[in-house]
Amino acid sequence: MKRVLAAALLVGLGFGLTACSSGDDLANQFKAGDNKNYIAGDGTVTEYAKANRLTPHAWSGVTESGGALSSADLLGKVVVLNFWYAGCAPCRIETPDLANFGKIYSKDGVVVVGVNVRDTAETALAFDRTHDIDFPSVMDAKTGSVILAFTGIVTPQAVPTTLVIGRDGKVNASILGRFDKNILKTLIESAVNE
Repeated sequence: MKRVLAAALLVGLGFGLTACSSGDDLANQFKAGDNKNYIAGDGTVTEYAKANRLTPHAWSGVTESGGALSSADLLGKVVVLNFWYAGCAPCRIETPDLANFGKIYSKDGVVVVGVNVRDTAETALAFDRTHDIDFPSVMDAKTGSVILAFTGIVTPQAVPTTLVIGRDGKVNASILGRFDKNILKTLIESAVNE
């Protein structure tokens, strides 16, 4: 059942991308079939006005180390939520900055959480060891529960996608594709100071 749900989610995402206009870079990448194994975003940053922010559905999942993590666990914190997987080149490039932001801003109640959309727990753990990553990642490949929680609010259409979520659980900003670390720093500080 979980595999069917994940497959349906991927097919739906595929249809959503192909339904876009031919001028849509994400749709064109999807249709290109160039075997790079990910749809790259263009770094588009979207900030949401406080009055227009939405709360995603509740989600829960298992981390790569076997722990449980849920949206309820993160309320009251500023969350940098990053959708990734180990074979994604831009994900590998930005991971050290994510880990660094987690350390720098932990005193301000900021946590970094990954959402691994493709790998097994063993692959994610190996990635963590290789890249000295200390933030948890929810293993979402089989269930799609985290992606589904954000669908219709900020649907992660590319990997990586990074969301900045305020202490109230609402999405403050999103970055579709590899982030510029100065922009993400500004978005985090804005959420911390609200």
